[in-house]
Order: sequence, then structure tokens, then C-alpha cells
Amino acid sequence: MLELTDPARITAALVLLSVVGIESGGIFLVRLAGSREGATDFQRAFYRAGHAHAGVLVTLGLVCLILTHATALTGFWAWLASSGVLVAAAVMSGGFFAAAAGQGRTRPSRWVGLLWLGATFLAGGVVTLGVGLLSA
Repeated sequence: MLELTDPARITAALVLLSVVGIESGGIFLVRLAGSREGATDFQRAFYRAGHAHAGVLVTLGLVCLILTHATALTGFWAWLASSGVLVAAAVMSGGFFAAAAGQGRTRPSRWVGLLWLGATFLAGGVVTLGVGLLSA
């Protein structure tokens, strides 16, 4: 049986509960798809991308959280391997939504920078975990 540390177990539980928020984003997209008003094509594309990144990265993040227990990583490196992808899920999806927010927007706002920050956490998390698994 896999044993998670208390922080990992609590993190996993909170992430699973956050899926309801991702589900709400899906409801928003369904409503938006049925409306000809309220969003530009650019906004629709960014909102879809934000929703998709949230769902996929949360799933990958839970896998990373578990796999980190199979490494000898400690401290910051263990945190990055176990939580980097989960941070990326929040930051990247938030970046897509924030960059598209605003009446009639057809280009991303400065909040698009969150995508790069999230991508940094994503790359850092998976590379650290991969190296940790190979060296375990």
C-alpha cells in the first residue's frame, strides 16, 4: 500500500476538491458556447485553453505528487517535484482567463505573463521529478 505523508494527503484532497471549480469553468464554457454575445473569438479560445490546462495539469499534478514519494528528493526539490505542476495548473489557467478578461478583448493583456511563470513551474516540476526518479 502506498503511504502518503500528511502534507501530500492533504494536498491531494484539496486538489481533488478543486475539481469542482474546474467543473464550474466547464459550465461557463457551455453557456458561452450557446451565446453569440459576450465574448470575442480570442476570448473563447483563451477560456477554452485555460479550462483545458487546468484539467490536464491537475491530473498530471496528482500523479507527480504520488511519484515524488518514489524519489530521494528532499526540501525545495521535493516540493518542486511534488507541487510544481499543481502550481502551474493554477497559474497557467488563471493566466489564460486573466489575459482574456475585459469587454471585447481581441489580444491578451499583460496578464499573459502568467503563462510563462506557469510554464516555468511546469518544466521545473517535471524535470526535477524525472531526474529524481532516475537517480533513486
